[in-house]
Amino acid sequence: MLRELEKAEQKWGGSNKLIDQWLENRRKLLVHYCQIAGLPPYTNAEKSLPSFEHVKSFCDLLVDYVSEGHFEVYDQVINACEKFGAPCKAAIQQVLPKITPTTNVALDFNDKYAETQDDQVLYQLDKDLSELAHSMETRFELEDKLLEVLHSKYSEHAQQA
Repeated sequence: MLRELEKAEQKWGGSNKLIDQWLENRRKLLVHYCQIAGLPPYTNAEKSLPSFEHVKSFCDLLVDYVSEGHFEVYDQVINACEKFGAPCKAAIQQVLPKITPTTNVALDFNDKYAETQDDQVLYQLDKDLSELAHSMETRFELEDKLLEVLHSKYSEHAQQA
């Protein structure tokens, strides 16, 4: 997922302040994910559970990221695509509904882990993190499609001008 993020940053970085911020927040989320999942370079030799505070911090980033997409970035992408006509808007409207299930997975994860103080719940973390990672990977791919549609329309428009 980090490699895909790097590709997205190279492709769209610097084109829009909101997109740059959004991609930076995706990076923070992925780094934090790797930390609590114990993935390289954050492997934990003792194989202990992450702290409740670390899990809560990850949940906060997750909800912030999901919310930012729904309440800021997607709206701006839709508004920008409206300038480019029906085909652009149709492409966006095909992608957006596919993102909703990934939002639900993220919110369910948050509901389960954000306020827990129960070690028994944390024993389920690996399985739930794996499910979340799959869902977020799907989400990132869909979000990148939104950005690609917008980027291609801006590029076409710039060439015509």
